Amino acid sequence: MRTSLLAVLGLAACCAAALAQTPKLPMKSNDDGTVYVEPNVSSTETSMESKGATVGAQRPDGSSKYIGVDTSGTRPTYSLGGSTAGDLSYSAGVFSDGKEKKGVKAGVTLKY
Repeated sequence: MRTSLLAVLGLAACCAAALAQTPKLPMKSNDDGTVYVEPNVSSTETSMESKGATVGAQRPDGSSKYIGVDTSGTRPTYSLGGSTAGDLSYSAGVFSDGKEKKGVKAGVTLKY
Protein backbone atom coordinates (compact mmCIF):
# COMPACT_ATOMS: atom_id res chain seq x y z
CA MET A 1 0.00 0.00 0.00
CA ARG A 2 2.74 2.45 0.95
CA THR A 3 4.74 1.63 -2.21
CA SER A 4 1.75 2.21 -4.48
CA LEU A 5 1.02 5.54 -2.77
CA LEU A 6 4.61 6.68 -3.29
CA ALA A 7 4.45 5.57 -6.93
CA VAL A 8 1.24 7.55 -7.51
CA LEU A 9 2.67 10.65 -5.84
CA GLY A 10 5.88 10.34 -7.88
CA LEU A 11 3.89 10.01 -11.11
CA ALA A 12 1.77 13.05 -10.20
CA ALA A 13 4.90 15.13 -9.52
CA CYS A 14 6.41 14.11 -12.87
CA CYS A 15 3.20 15.01 -14.72
CA ALA A 16 3.00 18.39 -12.98
CA ALA A 17 6.61 19.18 -13.90
CA ALA A 18 6.01 18.15 -17.52
CA LEU A 19 2.96 20.43 -17.81
CA ALA A 20 4.63 23.44 -16.19
CA GLN A 21 5.13 26.38 -18.53
CA THR A 22 7.74 29.08 -18.35
CA PRO A 23 6.34 32.29 -16.85
CA LYS A 24 5.41 35.24 -19.03
CA LEU A 25 6.57 38.38 -17.25
CA PRO A 26 4.33 41.36 -18.15
CA MET A 27 6.30 44.48 -19.06
CA LYS A 28 3.41 46.75 -20.00
CA SER A 29 -0.33 46.26 -19.75
CA ASN A 30 -3.22 48.49 -20.72
CA ASP A 31 -6.59 48.33 -22.52
CA ASP A 32 -4.85 47.53 -25.83
CA GLY A 33 -3.15 44.40 -24.46
CA THR A 34 -0.05 43.14 -22.68
CA VAL A 35 3.59 43.17 -23.74
CA TYR A 36 5.51 40.35 -22.08
CA VAL A 37 8.94 38.74 -21.85
CA GLU A 38 9.25 34.97 -21.52
CA PRO A 39 12.82 34.14 -20.47
CA ASN A 40 14.45 30.83 -21.37
CA VAL A 41 16.36 30.06 -18.17
CA SER A 42 17.97 26.97 -16.72
CA SER A 43 18.82 26.63 -13.07
CA THR A 44 21.95 25.23 -11.48
CA GLU A 45 22.65 24.53 -7.82
CA THR A 46 23.58 28.12 -7.04
CA SER A 47 22.25 30.30 -9.86
CA MET A 48 20.13 30.63 -12.99
CA GLU A 49 21.47 31.00 -16.50
CA SER A 50 19.62 32.77 -19.32
CA LYS A 51 19.56 31.01 -22.68
CA GLY A 52 17.55 33.60 -24.61
CA ALA A 53 14.05 35.02 -24.38
CA THR A 54 10.82 35.62 -26.25
CA VAL A 55 9.13 39.02 -26.42
CA GLY A 56 5.46 39.05 -27.30
CA ALA A 57 2.25 41.03 -27.29
CA GLN A 58 -1.17 39.65 -26.44
CA ARG A 59 -4.41 41.52 -27.08
CA PRO A 60 -7.49 41.28 -24.84
CA ASP A 61 -9.32 39.21 -27.49
CA GLY A 62 -6.59 36.53 -27.26
CA SER A 63 -4.65 37.19 -30.46
CA SER A 64 -0.90 37.44 -30.07
CA LYS A 65 2.48 37.79 -31.79
CA TYR A 66 6.00 36.97 -30.66
CA ILE A 67 9.67 37.12 -31.61
CA GLY A 68 12.46 35.34 -29.79
CA VAL A 69 15.94 33.85 -29.67
CA ASP A 70 17.16 30.59 -28.08
CA THR A 71 20.90 30.32 -27.39
CA SER A 72 20.90 26.91 -25.68
CA GLY A 73 22.31 25.13 -28.75
CA THR A 74 25.55 25.52 -30.65
CA ARG A 75 23.98 28.20 -32.86
CA PRO A 76 21.29 30.68 -31.80
CA THR A 77 17.80 29.89 -33.10
CA TYR A 78 15.49 32.77 -33.99
CA SER A 79 11.69 32.48 -34.03
CA LEU A 80 8.74 34.62 -35.14
CA GLY A 81 5.02 33.92 -35.06
CA GLY A 82 1.50 34.86 -34.14
CA SER A 83 -2.03 33.66 -33.61
CA THR A 84 -5.58 34.88 -34.15
CA ALA A 85 -8.41 34.85 -31.62
CA GLY A 86 -11.93 33.52 -31.49
CA ASP A 87 -13.71 30.17 -31.37
CA LEU A 88 -11.72 29.07 -34.43
CA SER A 89 -8.18 30.45 -34.19
CA TYR A 90 -5.11 29.92 -36.34
CA SER A 91 -1.46 30.08 -35.37
CA ALA A 92 1.72 30.10 -37.42
CA GLY A 93 5.41 30.51 -36.76
CA VAL A 94 8.85 30.06 -38.27
CA PHE A 95 12.25 29.31 -36.76
CA SER A 96 15.80 29.13 -38.09
CA ASP A 97 19.41 29.18 -36.99
CA GLY A 98 20.58 30.53 -40.35
CA LYS A 99 22.01 27.20 -41.53
CA GLU A 100 20.70 23.65 -41.17
CA LYS A 101 17.93 24.07 -38.58
CA LYS A 102 14.81 25.71 -40.00
CA GLY A 103 11.10 25.06 -39.97
CA VAL A 104 7.53 26.25 -40.13
CA LYS A 105 4.80 25.42 -37.66
CA ALA A 106 1.05 25.98 -37.95
CA GLY A 107 -2.02 25.06 -35.99
CA VAL A 108 -5.75 25.42 -35.63
CA THR A 109 -7.57 25.66 -32.29
CA LEU A 110 -11.28 24.99 -32.09
CA LYS A 111 -13.03 26.06 -28.87
CA TYR A 112 -16.38 24.48 -28.12
